[in-house]
Amino acid sequence: MDRVTSLSGMPIRLPDERWAHIVEEHCELAGMRTTVLEAVEDPDRVLAGGMGELIAVKYVEKGKHMVVVYREFETDGFVITAFLTTRTKSLDRRRQIWPSPQ
Repeated sequence: MDRVTSLSGMPIRLPDERWAHIVEEHCELAGMRTTVLEAVEDPDRVLAGGMGELIAVKYVEKGKHMVVVYREFETDGFVITAFLTTRTKSLDRRRQIWPSPQ
């Protein structure tokens, strides 16, 4: 299991079980575990999810963004899922938490 610290200072876990599930659903992420964790630790932006989760978005290469959905609790949190996307319009409709919108 790996851990990183989110922007709010919360330790976020990526258990092996979660990683296996993510890679099973999104095979293109095989070998990108570090990139997933970096997106939580150093995102380009953080968005609000629909049910209390947070969505970290990080640019990874031309036209592609890593999207990592995670949840924070009182003392720690965990990664729910992650995927790559070239379509950011649906993300743009979500409320941005960080950086604070002007």
